[in-house]
Amino acid sequence: MMKKFWAEFVGTFALVFVACGVAALTRGNLVATALAFGLVLIAMAYSVGRISGCHINPAVSLAMLIRKKMSMKEFWLYIVAQTLGGFVGAILLFGICRMAYGEDMFVERIGDASNYAVFYNGDLTAGKVIGALLVEMVLTCVFVYVILSVTDEKAGNGKIAGIIIGLTLTVVHLVGITLTGTSVNPTRSFSTAVGSAIFGGGLEALRQVWMFILAPLVGGVLAAILYGCLHSNKQPTLGATE
Repeated sequence: MMKKFWAEFVGTFALVFVACGVAALTRGNLVATALAFGLVLIAMAYSVGRISGCHINPAVSLAMLIRKKMSMKEFWLYIVAQTLGGFVGAILLFGICRMAYGEDMFVERIGDASNYAVFYNGDLTAGKVIGALLVEMVLTCVFVYVILSVTDEKAGNGKIAGIIIGLTLTVVHLVGITLTGTSVNPTRSFSTAVGSAIFGGGLEALRQVWMFILAPLVGGVLAAILYGCLHSNKQPTLGATE
C-alpha cells in the first residue's frame, strides 16, 4: 500500500511540475503543452504504472472504484497521495519561477497561464460556466473511458496501453486548451491554482477551480457508466422472455 502511495505521489508530482511547468513557461502554447502532458503520462505509465496503475488523477481513481477495480481504502490512499504530490509539484514549480523572474515578472509571465485560457478569465457568465463544465465533463469522460478500455486485461493492450493513454491525453489537450485550458484532473487544477495564488500569480484560478474539480469527477463517473454499458459481459438472447 505504501509503495502505491509513493508511486501516485511521484506520478502526480511529475505531471504537475513538468507538464504544468511547460504550460506556464510557454504561456499555454497549444502544441507544447499538449505534448508535455501526454509524454509525461507515458513516462509515468511505464515507470510507476507497474506499482499503482498510474492513476495520478482523482477522476481515474473514482472510475476505477465504481468499476470495482480498487477498494475504498485504496481509493482514499490514492486521493491523498495525488493531492500531496500535486501540491509539492505546484509549490516547487511556482517557487522556482518566482525566484527566477521576481514578483513583477512572475505575475507578467506566469500569472494564471498554467491554469485556464483567456476565454474564461474575468467575469463568468452562466453560458461560459455551463460551457466549461460541459467541455471538461466530455473530455474527461473520453479520456477515462479510454483508460478503462485499454487497461482491461481482456483487451490485450498491456504493452502499449501507456502509449495509447498518453496520446489520448495529448489529443484531449489539443481540443480543450483554447476553451478551458484543459483540466480533466481535479488535483492538477487545484494544486496549480493554490500555487499560483500563494506566489502572487492572482486569484482568478481559485475562483474558477470548483468547475475543474466538479466536472472531471462527473466525467469520470460517466466514463465508468459508459464502460459498464458497452462492455457488459451479458450477451443479449434472441427470443428471451421475462
